[in-house]
Amino acid sequence: MYPDQNTSKWKIPPYNPKIPPREMLVKNTEINFGPAHPAAHGCLRLICHLEGEHVVRLDPHIGLLHRGTEKLFEYKTYGQALPYFDRMDYISTLANEHPYCLAVEKLLNIEVPRRAKFLRTMFAEITRIQNHMASCAFLCLDVGAITPLFWLFEEREKLYEICERACGSRMHCAYFRVGGVSQDIPLGLLHDIYELVSKFPERLDEIEDVVTKNRLFIQRTKGVGVTSAHEAMNRGFTGVMLRSTGVKWDIRKTQPYEVYDEMDFEVPITSNGDTYDRYLLRLEEARQSVRIVEQCINSMPEGEIKVDNFKVSPPKRGEMKTSMEAIIHHFKLFSQGFGVPPGSTFTTTEHPKGEFGVYLVSDGSSKPYRCRVRSPGFIHLSGIDYLMGKGNFLADLVPIVCTIDVVFGDVDR
Repeated sequence: MYPDQNTSKWKIPPYNPKIPPREMLVKNTEINFGPAHPAAHGCLRLICHLEGEHVVRLDPHIGLLHRGTEKLFEYKTYGQALPYFDRMDYISTLANEHPYCLAVEKLLNIEVPRRAKFLRTMFAEITRIQNHMASCAFLCLDVGAITPLFWLFEEREKLYEICERACGSRMHCAYFRVGGVSQDIPLGLLHDIYELVSKFPERLDEIEDVVTKNRLFIQRTKGVGVTSAHEAMNRGFTGVMLRSTGVKWDIRKTQPYEVYDEMDFEVPITSNGDTYDRYLLRLEEARQSVRIVEQCINSMPEGEIKVDNFKVSPPKRGEMKTSMEAIIHHFKLFSQGFGVPPGSTFTTTEHPKGEFGVYLVSDGSSKPYRCRVRSPGFIHLSGIDYLMGKGNFLADLVPIVCTIDVVFGDVDR
């Protein structure tokens, strides 16, 4: 309506079909998603450009948890830098330490004792189970189911207890060390690990009974966050993000390290590349990890758990009580560190979230000249605008953030 100049009264304008009424004109909206821990995955700010409820563009803003970890490595000795890896992906701490230890050992050209290799492999797979349980539990919670969260977190707590018995810490373990592991596992721990993991497939069956065939869960995840094999490889996706598109790539099989070449396990793949397939893959990978842990327990050799070179690995406590030389080695190792021959290496492992790489440059001193981390979460988050696709709803954003499995200590570093 508008005022008429002649009569000073309001008139209704004539109907014009070419001009839509005011209420039919929809303007694109721009909203902030986060940064206050959206869906409990970390400090992420997403600027969402919406057309109604449809996301037309997504712009992730990171750095809210940035601590300059990679720069800190340059001011620490090789031994002191190790615990910083625990603080990056705090869901999969031991899997972070693994490539760093392998990278330093490659530059030092040392061979880890066989028992230490088995212990590392076993705890790396225990970490994979912990990670996949957390990821599946968060996905269920994000689409409205809370019961699986309690079931899976109860099992995770049991695995945390195993880690605590092995190294004294539940979460930030610092158990893997350059040259082996920090200490041998206590008596009876292998039996308790077997008792726990042998029953774990039953827990997964319970989750699948409740979640996998649930029609509401399928409607929220099927066809959401779809990627093709071609796009996944072009964007650098690895791990479950790549294998869900039908590409059978796993570093444990293609470029085996530790004792993975002696293990009998399968690399599961799917072909749809959506959120639902990534959920299924993580459940199946947890089952394969149980197989590897059982094989490590059955084949665990006797022997040393770290190299006997006291310039790299500290001497035993018993030797320090009787040997002055052992005390000197211990003091120099923890005050000055050990020198690493000049060179560079890029070492990757099959982290639960994808390929975790460590680029390490040594100048011959006891501190890294440069240490650059290639974290899978950062790569996967960079493709979230593509994963949202055209026409996905704002409500689909939370399951997609969950299913790419990001932890922001790992993304921001």
